[in-house]
Amino acid sequence: MLEPVSPRFAVGFDLDLTLADTRAAIGAVYAALAAETGVPIDVEAVVARIGPPLEVELAYWFPPSEVPAMADRYRAIYPDVAVPATGLMPGAVEAVDAVRARGGRVIVVSGKNQADTERTVRFLGLAVDEVVGGLFGADKGVALRRYGAGAYVGDHTGDVDAARAAAATAVGVATGAFDAAALTAYGADVVLPDLLAFPGWLAGFGDGAGNGTGDGSARVSGELSGDGSAA
Repeated sequence: MLEPVSPRFAVGFDLDLTLADTRAAIGAVYAALAAETGVPIDVEAVVARIGPPLEVELAYWFPPSEVPAMADRYRAIYPDVAVPATGLMPGAVEAVDAVRARGGRVIVVSGKNQADTERTVRFLGLAVDEVVGGLFGADKGVALRRYGAGAYVGDHTGDVDAARAAAATAVGVATGAFDAAALTAYGADVVLPDLLAFPGWLAGFGDGAGNGTGDGSARVSGELSGDGSAA
C-alpha cells in the first residue's frame, strides 16, 4: 500500500488542457500517424476529445488488433513532435505559484503516460512537487490521496471523478471539451472559466469563502487538509 508522504496541504492539477495546451501537439502526432499509416484521421475530432486514455481515442481509427502497436508508435513520436509544440494554458504559472505561495505542494496527475507527463512538465518549466502519469478518472484518486490533495483541478468530467475518489474538492476549469454548464451538471464543486481565476478562488479556500469565481456555480467551500479531504 502507498503511504501518505506529506502533512503539508497539496493541490492536484490535471495536465492536458488544464496546465498544458496540448491541442496542436496532440493533433500533430495524429497527423503523423495518419501520414504513416494512410488511415484518414479527423484531427479536429481527436483534439475535441482530449482527456481519456490514448487507447480509447486510437480505437476510433484503428481495429482493436492494431491499437497496441499504434499506441507504441504514438508514444515513440510524441517526445520529438508533441512536446516542443506544447504551450502553457492561460494562468497555469500563476495557479502553480499561488499554491506554492501558501506553502502548499503542487501535484500533477495526468492520463498521459509517465514519461511524457514528466517531459511536458519539464519543458513548460512548471515548478511542481510530484508528477504522476498514466491514470484517468477515479483511478487518479490513489495518487491524489497519497499526496494529500485537498482539491483537484481539471477540465474533464473524469477529473471530477478523480476528485470524488480522493474525497477532494473538485475544481473544474472550462478550458477543455466541457463548458461550465457541463462541469457543473456533472457535479464539480467549483467551476472557473480558466486558471486565471484560480488564485482568487484559492485565496478564499480555507477561510470559509471558497467560492467559484467563474459562473457562480460553486456549491462547496472548505479547507485544504493533509489527509486529502476538504474540511
